[in-house]
Amino acid sequence: MRVVVAEDLYLLRDGMVRLIEAYGHQVVATASTGPETLDALRTWRPDVSVIDVRMPPTQSDEGLRAALAARGEMPGLPVLILSQHVEQLYARELLGDGAGGVGYLLKESVFDADQFIGALQRVAAGGTAMDPAVIAKLLSGGSRNRRLDCLTERERSVLGLMAEGLSNQAIGRRLFLSESAIGKYTTSMFTKLGIDDDDDTNRRVRAVLTYLNQA
Repeated sequence: MRVVVAEDLYLLRDGMVRLIEAYGHQVVATASTGPETLDALRTWRPDVSVIDVRMPPTQSDEGLRAALAARGEMPGLPVLILSQHVEQLYARELLGDGAGGVGYLLKESVFDADQFIGALQRVAAGGTAMDPAVIAKLLSGGSRNRRLDCLTERERSVLGLMAEGLSNQAIGRRLFLSESAIGKYTTSMFTKLGIDDDDDTNRRVRAVLTYLNQA
């Protein structure tokens, strides 16, 4: 994968670069400010980028703004956002365009190398990778999407784990169910949510986005 890494803290940025390259991927550019990030995304159109939310010059949401601007110009551009804390508004804005290829992880996830690289790969493939803490925050309070009321409790559990980026096999292990059982639940969910029989990755992304935009 060709990766852009945008993080203003040198040690963390350098650590992510070394980690990504250790897994056989290429870091084509790094950035330490919001404007640099947008320039790098426009120039390289990477397979995936990992971007800190808060970056100079304002130290507010410069990184997120750069990611949103780039996705506005290049729909579906894969972006994995990192944040020190869960910010519900940031996650919603990232998911707002309804496209796949998005992820939102807490920075502490970077220290789990396999989890971090796995998230990058899922986002690069057009999927989603959402931190469980982010999902919990999104689903706390607020009004529910009535489209999800038709789902059973088990189907909602499967969909929640799907939002984290887990495969059917991994979901089955988490819920102590067979992979074939999970396949039946996902097929039922797609039907109830009115998601057409498209390619499986696309259907999973659309179901996840429906789930995450419910509150």
